[in-house]
Amino acid sequence: MGKPAQAGAGASARFIEEGKRWQREGRLDRARALYLEALSANPQDAEAMHRLGILCVQENDPPRGVEWIKKSIAINQYAAAPHNNLGVALAALGRFDEAVDAYGAAIAIDPGDVDALNNRGNALYELHRLGEALASYDRALAIQPNDAEVLNNRANVLCALNRHADALVSYDRALAIMPNYAHALNNRGNVLRALDRHEDAIADLQHLLNVQPDYEYARGELFDSKLRCCDWRDYEQVVETIKKEVAAGRRAVYPFNFLTISESSSDQLRCARTYGDHKFPTPESSMGRDQWRRHERIRVAYLSADYHNSATSELMLGLFEAHDQARFETTAISYGPDSEDEKRKRLKGAFGRFIDVRGQSDRQTALLMRRLEIDIAVDLKGYTQDCRPGILAFRPSPVQVAYLGYPGTMGAAHIDYIIADALVIPDDQRACYTEKVVYLPHSYQANDSNRPIAPSAPTRREAGLPESGFVFCCFNSCYKFTPAVFDVWMRLLLEVEGSVLWLLDCDAAATRNLRRNAELRGVAANRLVFAPLIKNADHLARLRLADLCLDTTPYNAHTTASDALWAGLPVLTMLGSSFAGRVAGSLLKAVGLPELITDDLEGYEATALRLARDESALTAIKAKLARNRLTFPLFDTDRFRRNIESAYRTMWERSQRGEPPASFAVAGADREGK
Repeated sequence: MGKPAQAGAGASARFIEEGKRWQREGRLDRARALYLEALSANPQDAEAMHRLGILCVQENDPPRGVEWIKKSIAINQYAAAPHNNLGVALAALGRFDEAVDAYGAAIAIDPGDVDALNNRGNALYELHRLGEALASYDRALAIQPNDAEVLNNRANVLCALNRHADALVSYDRALAIMPNYAHALNNRGNVLRALDRHEDAIADLQHLLNVQPDYEYARGELFDSKLRCCDWRDYEQVVETIKKEVAAGRRAVYPFNFLTISESSSDQLRCARTYGDHKFPTPESSMGRDQWRRHERIRVAYLSADYHNSATSELMLGLFEAHDQARFETTAISYGPDSEDEKRKRLKGAFGRFIDVRGQSDRQTALLMRRLEIDIAVDLKGYTQDCRPGILAFRPSPVQVAYLGYPGTMGAAHIDYIIADALVIPDDQRACYTEKVVYLPHSYQANDSNRPIAPSAPTRREAGLPESGFVFCCFNSCYKFTPAVFDVWMRLLLEVEGSVLWLLDCDAAATRNLRRNAELRGVAANRLVFAPLIKNADHLARLRLADLCLDTTPYNAHTTASDALWAGLPVLTMLGSSFAGRVAGSLLKAVGLPELITDDLEGYEATALRLARDESALTAIKAKLARNRLTFPLFDTDRFRRNIESAYRTMWERSQRGEPPASFAVAGADREGK
């Protein structure tokens, strides 16, 4: 009986070697046939089972891959490679805890297995166990110091730990070894963007596209960095290219960056779906839309990375503090930095619970929310920087809501509602949202009626402004500036003698390029005045030095518009086609100044020129704003609190009755602006 087994084992080995050759050449069908022949010759051949498992993962069938590799390990548990590849298959299924164990088993057998150490670091990174991930990469590099892939992955963890300078060193080492390493070029470009070193990022991202023209999202990231430098060379051409790629379903641009490119709500939906399906698909272990037992108070959780000095906190803090604690139990799910600033201290006191989940994976956070029986989960980030949509993809709560942070659809089946108003999402655009639309009265935007304004403002001279002359201003981030809007601004400066344009000094390259662009349009560079970043209370006070705030399109001022109106500074806007371009209009209606909403750039320019030339007209507008500021709905935090709580109750009651989400308007909603 021994001889046939020996012969079978020899034939099996030959089949496996030939199958591996075909597998390397991409002929997976031939490889599978040979591995099955090997098993026919020797049904206990663990290596044939192992190779079939690897092949299944290659064919995007990781569940079958797990089955085959586990069979292999059951026969030969002392080979490191099957444990490592089991981890790869489990990671492909999002089962990262199990993957970590599988990689650990491989490392226990072969402590020098760099691949297993690297893969274990990757799985730990996905679980947000960042310190352990870093240690795993460091062990791999101690064995193989010049492994560019491990250096790149190590840098990714350092970025997540906000150790950006250290991350750059690691990316630099990876690129010194492999100058055309696409992932490292992309990642170094992104950390440079996080450090606001956009000119340096442009060089990396352009190099990346030269190496790999279709690298995912790189074209959009490159364009965004150029916008943040106000580098408008080839602007129209790049805009049209990205629009066409989005229309074709390609991964050309992140949804947030696309808001500055396209005003089409339907194209924004397509972009969001492409991104969401790619990055945040419904997990295999999605928890489903279960109903909890009724609680004495409705349990609302707000998820954000912005529980510190941020635009979101400036707007939302008053609401958090004002919630009716007899009817609502509020929880903060925080995955952003613990800045320990005064704002964070106040935020921590505003919630019934404040939970820091930075060290937890998306799944762990979702399970925590399940244990807390959160009735309504409100995502305040959407697809903005530092977002974690993967948490709600697990469906931890029966009602899940998108609000405030991202002005557009997330295109995700697990988000039930988006909170809006009748101006930002007209009825005829509801089909462009996968969420059901909840219409609040007046404006969708929360505001804090207790936001402090510094008691004294600088003089114009102290702020670098001329002591006389009209001051136009725009404190929007410069990535919202477009050549068409800048053309209007420069014509206004040419028409209004002695006027200046006051802007935020957000990037040295942007300042340089804006001054150059002004001179190209016949305007002296010194008529652009740049203001440094300062504390919000001081910024609100200095806004009173300006005469008129000029908005941008296609992406409006949002918090920036509220800042100006709260400080008593009129805002002139142009009503766009999509949510992002209609927010300032919503705010102006809610403060009783619809006359400052224009329909096109011609009307916008004409209105700005009229107000700059007619002192009495501008004085009347400012007086009206001063009267309305504390009496109209925009800055009435308690009125807003009642409206949004009414919305939450309606969502919750529908869920309790087992009814699907449906669009609705909170009683008294203003339906103008359809």
